[in-house]
Amino acid sequence: YFFFFQESMHAYAANVYTSVVEELMKGKQRKFIAVEQEFFRLWWDAVATDTYKQQVHQLLQEGRLEFVIGGQVMHDEAVTLIDDQILQLTEGHGFLYETFGIRPQFSWHVDPFGASATTPTLFALAGFNAHLISRIDYDLKADMQKNKKLQFVWQGSPSLSERQEIFTHVMDQYSYCTPSQLPFSNRSGFYWNGIASFPDPPKDGVYPNMSLPVTDTNIHLYAQTMVANIKERAAWFRTSDVLWPWGCDKQFFNASVQYSNMDLLLHYINKHSDEFGVTVQYATVGDYFQAVYSRNLTWEIRDSQDFLPYSTEPFQAWTGFYTSRSTLKGIARRASSLLYAGESFFTQYVRKHPASSICKCGALKQLQSLRWAVSEVQHHDGITGTESPKVKDMYMDNLMYGMFNVKKLMASIIFDMNNAKKNGEVYSSVYSKDSGIPDVDQYVVVYNPLAWNITTFVTVSVSHMAMSVSDELGHSVPAQVQSSAESHSTYDLYILVAISGLSYRKYNVKPLNGKQSAFIGRSVKYKRKDITRADQQSRQLLPVVNNCYQVLFDQNTNLMHSITERETNQTIQLTQEFLEYHVNGDVMKGPISDNYLFAPNASAVPVSKAVGLDVVSGNLMTEIRQYFYSNVTSQDYIYAVYTRIYTVPEGYDGKLLCHRIEQEYSVGPLELNREAVLRTSTNLNTRQLLYTDSNGYQIQKRPFKAYVNNTVARNYYPMVQTAYIEDDTTRLVLLAERAHGVSSQGNGQVEVMLHRRLWNNLQWDLNYNLTLNDSSVVRPVIWLILGTKAVTNILYQTSGLALEHRPVVMFGELSGDKPKLPGQLQQNSVHNSPVTVPPNLHLQTLSIPGWRYSSNHAEQVRSIRMGKQKQGDADFSRVLLRIRHLYEVGEDPVLSQPVMINLKSLLKGLGSVMVVEERSLTGTWDVNTLKRWKWKTAQYPSKGFSNSTETSENCIVTVHPKEIRTFFVYFQGQ
Repeated sequence: YFFFFQESMHAYAANVYTSVVEELMKGKQRKFIAVEQEFFRLWWDAVATDTYKQQVHQLLQEGRLEFVIGGQVMHDEAVTLIDDQILQLTEGHGFLYETFGIRPQFSWHVDPFGASATTPTLFALAGFNAHLISRIDYDLKADMQKNKKLQFVWQGSPSLSERQEIFTHVMDQYSYCTPSQLPFSNRSGFYWNGIASFPDPPKDGVYPNMSLPVTDTNIHLYAQTMVANIKERAAWFRTSDVLWPWGCDKQFFNASVQYSNMDLLLHYINKHSDEFGVTVQYATVGDYFQAVYSRNLTWEIRDSQDFLPYSTEPFQAWTGFYTSRSTLKGIARRASSLLYAGESFFTQYVRKHPASSICKCGALKQLQSLRWAVSEVQHHDGITGTESPKVKDMYMDNLMYGMFNVKKLMASIIFDMNNAKKNGEVYSSVYSKDSGIPDVDQYVVVYNPLAWNITTFVTVSVSHMAMSVSDELGHSVPAQVQSSAESHSTYDLYILVAISGLSYRKYNVKPLNGKQSAFIGRSVKYKRKDITRADQQSRQLLPVVNNCYQVLFDQNTNLMHSITERETNQTIQLTQEFLEYHVNGDVMKGPISDNYLFAPNASAVPVSKAVGLDVVSGNLMTEIRQYFYSNVTSQDYIYAVYTRIYTVPEGYDGKLLCHRIEQEYSVGPLELNREAVLRTSTNLNTRQLLYTDSNGYQIQKRPFKAYVNNTVARNYYPMVQTAYIEDDTTRLVLLAERAHGVSSQGNGQVEVMLHRRLWNNLQWDLNYNLTLNDSSVVRPVIWLILGTKAVTNILYQTSGLALEHRPVVMFGELSGDKPKLPGQLQQNSVHNSPVTVPPNLHLQTLSIPGWRYSSNHAEQVRSIRMGKQKQGDADFSRVLLRIRHLYEVGEDPVLSQPVMINLKSLLKGLGSVMVVEERSLTGTWDVNTLKRWKWKTAQYPSKGFSNSTETSENCIVTVHPKEIRTFFVYFQGQ
């Protein structure tokens, strides 16, 4: 689990499963739980012999090997997006169901750093009967333990409440590792196989730190120690069943020595159970939960409050990882978004071009490489930034490789659909300006991956100021060109695109030949201002205006001064500055910050004494470039903000575009032991109440809490997609394209941690190369939306998804041949069969998974028993569809209503729908046969199975607030 993925991963994982399977076969009483499929699949595909495979099948049937969670990884809960959590869970579940016909029903989230309220809902939707967590605040855990409140029924979603509740077990203070202190020996106990050393295991089989073997002389002492610990823990729970985890990180690589000692000890305790007052047995997580469930107790309900942030000691707040390795966090999300676009693009292509020239199996492999990379990086030591540089590079390489594959796939699909000459050149560059267009006629293909019509700008680098842009029909398209902020040799061309749902359009971009040209953005450079000596008397304000906002800049300081929302004519004072927390790196001098922890020495310090300002204005957009210098004479800057506001011409739907103030930051390289924040201060009376999203799924209320120690760090929260502050009338929303730490350290303030660079001398960190000496420059983007609660309610969900899923831009050359005739192009492109959902729904998944399993459970189990499940190619006829309702009950008078949707008409652009099957979240259960355990609560005393969803008759589905509905769809002619 923890700090994993060293190069020893393969050797270690291979060893564990080989060793454990051999040992399980030697004793009918022995059991084992396995969690992350990424490791298991490495072993299954590359190491396991047919004999081992046969044995695994047998052990699973006997219930002695149990897969818990069953995702590719044990995902982080703080900084991951719900889409990616679902993806990695679905990947693992699909493999397990296809290979073994089994479906995990329990969780084992023992290692993520804090627990989110989205997770219980996710696991309930996946068909789990119980959820298990461990890392929560030390003081809270002590309190719950004392009062026997470590177990409860969690209703993680306010809107879904008891329909998707789940019984949750919090591990006690010993967490998931066996306690190793022995009163009778100075060697650690219960870890007979010692400490793993791979890839070079010791020749003599003697590993470091092996525990004292169980012998006739010490078995009584061993038993006493174990029983004493069991009894101590029994006092913290309501039933007389105690879960005693045996193992820890990197254990069971030498399972024979482990099991043989365990056997002796368990046998001895049971033989003397009268004396000891306990009996012990090998068990799986499922065995434990079954025992507790059958006690038939009535449990307390926990509402949607989560367990974030997480502290382990007074000065150890695990809130640094919300920002650690910001570049990895950004790439992980770009990759996720590209995957989302690639999946729907490929699905439409397969549906509409059955006789295509592209090899479908090869295409699926390209998609799979990105599915795997995006799944893998959700690991709690992946996207969190809590891995060594070497491991971070592995994640990055896998993501870049997968992205390259999917870009290549999308480009070849466009080629095929337009029957372009095969020698033409399509090179795709997704979300980047640095594609450097050569001086020839270009076409730019833009795909909108969302199931709504969008109007937005895409940016392309060009080498001339005079450019013209036209669409497929030769009509001129509004565009603006201006000098690039980053490069002296190129210009940025902003093209206004209006594209319907899941469709693409093609634009022709060429250097001007006298026809209608793009608007030019003109640059004005203002004098650098010393903000420490600003003259407050003669304030001169520079206005920047569009249809929605007037933004004023103070010309004495070059800082933002205020924003007026023009519809209500409300003005809020708003200023932004960069600050740094200085942190300690010497363990002798006090608490340290590292990849995980944030431990500020004092309040944050402003970074700059002088600000430079350039304003680039044109008909479509104004860009305000602010450069922050440490003093008036500094040559270089470490911090910059590029703020863009857009003016949408008549005839375009500019609601979303007009209402966002887009900011891009440039931060770095930082000095050592500095943590960089952007603080936005307003005159809103927020009472220091902050709202942040939970995994892009729901909003959590974050009141400021005062603590004896470490108050600054303990008031940091993860912002995956959304954060906002508000007073009685007005709300300021921040939307992000990667995760950040966020906090409100003062009334009317919200600060976002953008970057960290740390070094410390803690031995453990040094051993694992876990110091965060990150000298990169990061360029995150945040969109600001300001307005009444009613207006921002309508905008923030769609805008957040519009930022997450910006259009995919691909380039190609027009090699002298005439553009295709419009009519012909129309037939050939995805273009006029858009898939569109109402604004309160999101088409969360449209893909062809390729699984070969039968959706009839009895049939699937039978074909596995007969050994028939392996034959054949991927199944391209099954389409996976997920629809999510974006709003909570009562959040908005209109958008919070249930939505009735006809799947036949929704998908008619893809063909004629024959069959729709409603499935559990990861696809492995038919919802009609899924009967989850119903745990008794004071609210609902009758215990029984809970069956939650009303099923869809004749393809008409009603989607209620916050539901995520999953379907298999089959079309005619397949």
